[in-house]
Amino acid sequence: MLKWILLAVVLVPLVVFGLAVRPVLARLPRLRRAALALQRRQEEAMTLAATAEVLQERAEVLQRQLATTQERLEVIKARRGG
Repeated sequence: MLKWILLAVVLVPLVVFGLAVRPVLARLPRLRRAALALQRRQEEAMTLAATAEVLQERAEVLQRQLATTQERLEVIKARRGG
């Protein structure tokens, strides 16, 4: 009788644990694919952020060039009396 009680005390939690773990194990391949997709998206986002930073720097350079050009144009107009 004691054997059956001990066997039940050991086996019942193992069965419950197995039933609880089974759905998680069944979802692991999908979770892995989702994690890989998220990693790819993160890499794409980092690449886009770097590209945006380069474009921002280029826009700042162009803005400075535009300001210089406008100043020169004003000087030329002032010399012509315009």
